[in-house]
Amino acid sequence: MAVPKKRTSRTRRDKRRSHDALKPINLVECENCGAMTKPHRVCPECGYYKGRIVKAVEE
Repeated sequence: MAVPKKRTSRTRRDKRRSHDALKPINLVECENCGAMTKPHRVCPECGYYKGRIVKAVEE
């Protein structure tokens, strides 16, 4: 059975965890209605994507 020979230092442990932090969500403004949406996705507010209507949204 594999057992570590030496204790892992705080520095080495924290270096391994350096990529685990949560990153903020990148939002862009919709060209049609101005709502904040994720890039490269249909706007949930107005249903537009790249200047044309893709999805009908009930108001």
